[in-house]
Amino acid sequence: MRLERMTLNKIKIFLTSDDLSDRGLTKEDIWKDSLKWQQLFQDMLEEASDEFGIDFFGSVAVEIFSLHAQGMVMIVTMGEQVTEEEDYANGLIEMQVKMDGCETILFEFASFEDIVSLSTRLSQAGIIGGTLYSYNDTYFLEMDCPNMDQNKVIAILAEYGNSSIFSINRLKEYGKTIISESAIETLQLHFG
Repeated sequence: MRLERMTLNKIKIFLTSDDLSDRGLTKEDIWKDSLKWQQLFQDMLEEASDEFGIDFFGSVAVEIFSLHAQGMVMIVTMGEQVTEEEDYANGLIEMQVKMDGCETILFEFASFEDIVSLSTRLSQAGIIGGTLYSYNDTYFLEMDCPNMDQNKVIAILAEYGNSSIFSINRLKEYGKTIISESAIETLQLHFG
């Protein structure tokens, strides 16, 4: 589990599939409102409170973005501060959950040679597209896979790199876009 503070009252929590399975949970358990899920959420809020000094009480909005095999990202926003007269004696948190599927896969690679080798393999498998970024001497490949076998794409990407927990929005803002579209085809044209 990784925490990142976004604003004074908003944090981002990244949970890998391993984080969930270690606690005996799946992504589908979110909808079941199980005791395990409630305990995990409470633990995450306590850790965020300790790390960032945020007191969570009252209304909390949660947006959950599924990253398929990579896990999930949760954006937790604390509502407005409450007055002391309001009764929170039970310590309950009112939670609104919004879940979005994600058709984007993001992997990171240590070297440009890994990206070139990957592009050859993806091209041979009939997989095209992608956007290539660079940030802090690391390369990132973003793949939009609405019409592809995502498990196949992830399996090939995992042979050459690692799934990234880096936020795509942060990458777009602070990283450098090397190839904005059709990265696989462009790499094959110049290096394949």
